[in-house]
Amino acid sequence: MVERRTCSFCGNDIEPGTGKMFIKKDGTVFYFCQNKCQKNLLKLGRVPHRTRWTTRYGEMKAVRLAPERKEKAEKKKKVTKKVRAKKPAKPKKKKEPEPEKEA
Repeated sequence: MVERRTCSFCGNDIEPGTGKMFIKKDGTVFYFCQNKCQKNLLKLGRVPHRTRWTTRYGEMKAVRLAPERKEKAEKKKKVTKKVRAKKPAKPKKKKEPEPEKEA
């Protein structure tokens, strides 16, 4: 069975038979799904969790926003539990038929 790998930069799965494997002189191994990921990590020196289009960014954002989302959910539960006083319904005005004009 062929092993599935994940991209070292963006975190996406790499299909077997595609992608690149880059090995540094110190022995660290990087797997890249596309040239875009390779250039962003090696040439440009970008950090994956700060680059918006990566899945790593999405994971970090979810971790960062988890407490805020939890608080919002609790507030919504409190609001829905409160029974709001209903306003009395206004009586609807009936339209009287207009008198027909004789010509």
